[in-house]
Amino acid sequence: MPTGNWTRVAEFIFLGLTDDPVLQVPLFMFFLMVYIITIVGNIGIITLICLNRHLHTPMYFLLCNMSFIDICYSSATTPKMLVNFVEERNTISIPGCVIQMFISFALGGTEVFLLAVMAYDRYTAICNPLLYLIIMNRRTCIKLMFFSYFFGSLNALTHTVFTFSLPYCASNEITHFCCDIPPILKISCSDTTLNEAVLVMVAGSIIILCLTIILVSYAYIVSTILKISSSEGRWRAFSTCSSHFVCVTLFFGTLVFMYIKPSSSHSMPRDRVASVFYALIIPMLNPLIYSLRNQEVQGAFRKTLKSMSM
Repeated sequence: MPTGNWTRVAEFIFLGLTDDPVLQVPLFMFFLMVYIITIVGNIGIITLICLNRHLHTPMYFLLCNMSFIDICYSSATTPKMLVNFVEERNTISIPGCVIQMFISFALGGTEVFLLAVMAYDRYTAICNPLLYLIIMNRRTCIKLMFFSYFFGSLNALTHTVFTFSLPYCASNEITHFCCDIPPILKISCSDTTLNEAVLVMVAGSIIILCLTIILVSYAYIVSTILKISSSEGRWRAFSTCSSHFVCVTLFFGTLVFMYIKPSSSHSMPRDRVASVFYALIIPMLNPLIYSLRNQEVQGAFRKTLKSMSM
């Protein structure tokens, strides 16, 4: 910590994605469109699942929760970012930053656990189809979702407490568009070695644990699919988990890039692009991936449109 007189900052200033005034309006319009598509797409998925009884299965219960998380996750940062594009002074209070960081990490952590739960669900459906509804009953699904939210929130609480236990007294300018840990640690006026170690250790442990569950589940899934004699049966089994696999690849790939690396290798421009991708683009892509690659969702959509037109 620096010696001499210093004052704790009362607010942070976002430097945003760019300081070029020419790009402010185009970026505002682009991200507004992304946010609208995210909200409409995920609400559409939830509505379809609620209105079509044949989608009231464990798989779509988990997908419904995923859409809910994506709505909240995107809403934790995007509205503030959009406002900052049209305001001259892009500030956020310390309590506001604490709340934004906690919500973002809680929902992001929950989605990590949820993707692991969805992989286990697909493993059970494909490898133990006769016991699927017994194993993945309503009570089990609710318990799995509870633990996902609980451990996601516990992860967020750990990182938020560690981050804001540090003094911030030198600069209050965050080279980012939201309250993320790496750019905030860079402006602390104390040693951040412990915080960086906790970030890598805790985030790394969660990602490795959930990724292991996913990879083991898919190893059994692939082994079971290869034993199916008919090509139609193999394709049907593969199609039920292909959307999930694409979402896992996008989400985990971005998280590993962002958090599982030493602080010396962090580049703010690259980190901001990665943050845009997992905070805005992935929540928009998830409903599109599941709707475009899932025949049951497409069928439910056509059925709903038909019933509304009658």
